[in-house]
Amino acid sequence: MLDDFRIGHGIDVHRFAKERIKEKPLRLAGITLSENYSLVAHSDGDVILHAICDAILGACAEGDIGEYFSDTDQEYSGIDSTILLSKVLEVANAKKLKISNIDITLLAQVPKISPYRNEMIENLCGLLDLNSNYVNLKATTTERLGYIGREEGIACHCVVLMSSNG
Repeated sequence: MLDDFRIGHGIDVHRFAKERIKEKPLRLAGITLSENYSLVAHSDGDVILHAICDAILGACAEGDIGEYFSDTDQEYSGIDSTILLSKVLEVANAKKLKISNIDITLLAQVPKISPYRNEMIENLCGLLDLNSNYVNLKATTTERLGYIGREEGIACHCVVLMSSNG
């Protein structure tokens, strides 16, 4: 019997706060970056984890992150997005789906991601229970075009391939 393969795509966007908010440091891929930025978001604003959540939910045919974690629900105010990801992985597990591989593209003029890339991948591997051969993270700028190029915000796209584990 052939495996049941499914593809999901996720995207998330957040704008930068006008100044760094001490209580809300920039978090990406579940790690806190030592950069002078904060994102405006109901949760911690981790665009990478939010895009991953949406990609997984898409592959599971289970809607999107907003349906599970409303930005009007105070329960999720300031929440660590690793918690959201763990709940989304429970949805996938209930559907008997596991991640085969994941490809992530961060769109950011600032900050530079290369100093954090290896730590981000290592953390994602732990969160997703995957070997680093199955997790890809890359970053690109928009060549100073648009809101990202003007350093007003950051975005992330994620594609996930999932297969049946049951």
